[in-house]
Amino acid sequence: QVQLVESGGGLVQPGGSLRLACSASGSILSINTMGWYRQAPGKQREFVASITSFTSGSSTNYADSVKGRFTISRDNAKNTVYLQMNSLKPEDTAVYYCNTVPSRFSYWGKGTLVTVSS
Repeated sequence: QVQLVESGGGLVQPGGSLRLACSASGSILSINTMGWYRQAPGKQREFVASITSFTSGSSTNYADSVKGRFTISRDNAKNTVYLQMNSLKPEDTAVYYCNTVPSRFSYWGKGTLVTVSS
């Protein structure tokens, strides 16, 4: 059973950057696609980004709202998935979670809060 712990959130001004990390207690080598999701206050959780590993490399996918500003990456040796967030906007304020894609109910962690505000 894999446990996922998100970190790196905080308060940042509009236009700023943050790097989130998702550390897995077990190996994620066997998990082809990992993703980031977020849930803003009063809204449903939504997909943000995903990364799929292949023997020859990886492919990424992003929600339109973050395309060009966020970058997802993974380090299988460290069992960690990252989300680099640049040019942050107030509408990016949310609790950010990592999980597999599609998500597995038992893998949801507590998330990490990102607040974009001046």
